[in-house]
Amino acid sequence: MFLTITTTGTPERPATDLGYLLHKHPEKAQAFSTSYGRAHVLYPEADDQRCTAALLLEVDTVALVRRGKGKGRGGAPDAALAQYVNDRPYAASSLLAVALSAVFSSAMRGVCAARPELPAQARPLRIEVPALPARGGPALVRRLFEPLGWTVTVEPVALDAEFPEWGDSRYVRLELESAELTLAEALRHLYVLLPVLDDAKHYWVAPDEVDKLLRAGEGWLPAHPEQKLITSRYLSRRWSLTREAMERLELVRLAETDDSEVEDIDNAVEADTETEEKPTPLAVQRREAILDALRAAGAARVLDLGCGQGQLVQALLKDPRFTEIVGVDVSVRALTIASRRLKLDRMGERMSSRVQLLQGSLAYTDKRLKGYDAAVLSEVIEHLDLPRLPALEYAVFGAARPRTVLVTTPNVEYNVRWESLPAGHVRHGDHRFEWTREEFRAWANSVAERHGYDVEFRPVGPDDPEVGPPTQMAVFDLSTATPSTTVRNENRNENRNENRNEKEAKAA
Repeated sequence: MFLTITTTGTPERPATDLGYLLHKHPEKAQAFSTSYGRAHVLYPEADDQRCTAALLLEVDTVALVRRGKGKGRGGAPDAALAQYVNDRPYAASSLLAVALSAVFSSAMRGVCAARPELPAQARPLRIEVPALPARGGPALVRRLFEPLGWTVTVEPVALDAEFPEWGDSRYVRLELESAELTLAEALRHLYVLLPVLDDAKHYWVAPDEVDKLLRAGEGWLPAHPEQKLITSRYLSRRWSLTREAMERLELVRLAETDDSEVEDIDNAVEADTETEEKPTPLAVQRREAILDALRAAGAARVLDLGCGQGQLVQALLKDPRFTEIVGVDVSVRALTIASRRLKLDRMGERMSSRVQLLQGSLAYTDKRLKGYDAAVLSEVIEHLDLPRLPALEYAVFGAARPRTVLVTTPNVEYNVRWESLPAGHVRHGDHRFEWTREEFRAWANSVAERHGYDVEFRPVGPDDPEVGPPTQMAVFDLSTATPSTTVRNENRNENRNENRNEKEAKAA
């Protein structure tokens, strides 16, 4: 990763003042250890007229993988090759933003003990980033930087210069110029917007990231036209953190409009005032219902099939009776987010031994999923096209055959109770279908009959006397009675194959 900062000057205000601001002497090449590799600061040119400081970050990809125990930091647990072969050593990302903060921390804060007058002075600045991931393309780069007073030159990088018909890559070459900004402002812009453009944090996004964002965004983020996008991407789309940041930014904006302090605006309620108890979210009620059913079944080794971002896996880990937890999802991005949510890279050895994340499709049988006490399909089946349901049914009930299977899915009859949901619409844009209680029961009963399970149905959420609960759950248990006709036929076919093999062996 590489970035240069250039300024020009005069004999009265020499360009080499950049060295004072950065706290790095222009006649020295310096190296600094960071969490992600080694950062080098050097000056390709330095005189009174023109001075350029370069930051080069050598990313240690092997150390990143080792520190993460092979479970994260930008890669899914099964994406072993992607952990070593990726763009991290070459393209500016959140890792470069972290290096900026670590190496130029005093400059970002606008502190210069040797020349206290310098940080407040605007100066001609030119910043170049040769390779920058830009999810959103050149247009988004301009929308982010131009409102801050930068003149933006952005050139898309072709996928292959010899094959222009392949089009452009997601990388750009960026040049920023301004004569109206201080160096501290420029560094804070980069610190926030580099990871926003990359749209992928390479480290765990903790709650204190909100404070970091607001500190770096002071003076410019509250009024930025792309404030919502910047906040959401910087916080890795964690909605709770994004909401907190947006609320605090709105308070800052109101205080600036009123020419008052934030504390004077945010004083409508006393700290010890009782507030109305909020209803428990349906997602939380659903997880609690699943956990109760798993405990009642005596399950210790649990599969979360279609684990998404790992919320249920996280809840299972909190209960020591669940000794082995496996999350499975087809989406690499979802597994990456789950890994970060669970903090697998910082998890202790004992806790880490209880959890595993696997990439896999539920439309295919998978030997890794056999032998577990229970499997959970929470809000999964409605994301499949109906013709693909039989494949999932066989992969779970026919091949994996856990002792207990829990399936939850929306009850479409309850949709009329959602005031914000337009009539005729499903609850999520990716839902291929949503079933009535009768349709769900018919499907579940037929699955149980085909594969030798008993099934019972339980409501999740408030059970409306007219339209039922918002979520319906089926609890399948392997039947202790005689297996169904289908299961008997499968066993008979296996026996025939074994007998035929024995006869062929004796004949030989």
